Amino acid sequence: MATHALFLLFVAIAVYAQNVTGFALALILLGLVGVTDLVPLTDAVNAVTVMILVNAVTFLQRRWPLQLERALWPAVGASLVGAVAGVALLTWLVGVAYQLVRLLLGVSIVACALMLWRSARPLAAVSPSRSFVMVGGVSGVLGGLFSAAGPPLVYLMYRQPWRIERIQEALILFFGAGAALRLAIVAGSGQFSGNAVWLAAESVPVVFLVTRFAAGRAAPLPREMLKDLVCALLLVAGAGTVGAALAAL
Repeated sequence: MATHALFLLFVAIAVYAQNVTGFALALILLGLVGVTDLVPLTDAVNAVTVMILVNAVTFLQRRWPLQLERALWPAVGASLVGAVAGVALLTWLVGVAYQLVRLLLGVSIVACALMLWRSARPLAAVSPSRSFVMVGGVSGVLGGLFSAAGPPLVYLMYRQPWRIERIQEALILFFGAGAALRLAIVAGSGQFSGNAVWLAAESVPVVFLVTRFAAGRAAPLPREMLKDLVCALLLVAGAGTVGAALAAL
């Protein structure tokens, strides 16, 4: 009981951060799980996939019809290929060495936090298609591995000379498509355990309630300060996960 209560607290923290900053749900939740080893990492990743998919469907229904930028489609295609590779890599790594997965997760969280912390000015022109393909592929691999596809694409998207509403809709669609594919792969191959189903089921009401609470109130701190706090939390969680994995190895 205490384990599930603490997990739901982690979910609430991650979802609140997602709502006030626009990113980091998967990274924060998996970072906290990685530090504490509270629940099996693969089960937590699968539960996060469901959370992201539920969020995407709800958001896109309210914004329909969408006005998507054409430059996004190469990234979506590359990310779907990357997601398949990421799931396959996770399956192999878990079979070889669980602690190696934790180490890789920790390194990924630290790298993503540093990248997101760096401020970037919008570009004068849209990035070339090869940039979207490359970043989409990397994001897809991260999504397949840890259901945390956001940071590379978030960084690229926020550098484009587009309105914030278009960027937001594109990112939500991107995350939802990747989550749907990942869920289909892991569920279809029998990798979605009963424990992961339980974690996802108990998390959905928390996601809903925290989102309603955060959406109806102004952010308690300036957005840049909130981003700094989230990135600091990511660094601590990532470094702790790396340390725990290295100690176990």
